[in-house]
Amino acid sequence: MTPNKNSRPSAKRKSNKTLILAIGILVIILVAIGAYIVLGQLGNQPNTTPTPTPTPTPSTSSTPSATTDPLYVNPTKVLFQTSVGNITLELRSDKPITTANFKNLVQQGKYDGTVFHRVIAGFMIQGGAISGSTPTIADEIGTNNHNVNYTISMAKTSDPNSATSEFFINVGDNSKITYQDGTTFDGTYTVFGKVVEGQSVVDAIANAQVTENAYHEASSPVNPVTVIKATIVP
Repeated sequence: MTPNKNSRPSAKRKSNKTLILAIGILVIILVAIGAYIVLGQLGNQPNTTPTPTPTPTPSTSSTPSATTDPLYVNPTKVLFQTSVGNITLELRSDKPITTANFKNLVQQGKYDGTVFHRVIAGFMIQGGAISGSTPTIADEIGTNNHNVNYTISMAKTSDPNSATSEFFINVGDNSKITYQDGTTFDGTYTVFGKVVEGQSVVDAIANAQVTENAYHEASSPVNPVTVIKATIVP
């Protein structure tokens, strides 16, 4: 049977319509996808408004405040000009009797020309033996009385309240010394100041050559160091 010729053109038109419809649908899908992508990118764009840089909160104190040592409130300073260099002392404000006595002797020039007559390396250097008599003063042991390195204390006999003018500068930590009778170094000798400048001079005096003294103690300097002048300084 011969196929109907009129049927072929009919099938072709139907095929064309299907193709056009498919293309249209594809275009719509592509347009929708493109719009979705564009809108998504717009939604994900970062905020273009600049964020202000945080300003640090200023500190109430840009530099650490100096802490005042309660033992040295407006301390008196004493300069010892010695034959081997200068030594500067600060006198404690909580030892008024001892500090006032030492200060008065300095102002009277009593220490000028005296020597460090007893020195023991690693222990102490002792001076302040002046001509003439000096009244004794009361001990001021109190609290925080520690004979540590470079502190200055009053020398005395074994009797209480027997200090006069002689002093010593510790060149070691003597605060742990305890005697056979149970008394302690700190409980015996009044600490009334410290060396703030010239520690190397103190060390040089302590390590000088010595010979035996009258008590057979190797502590008498072969070449004693002289205090040329002692003065109160600002």
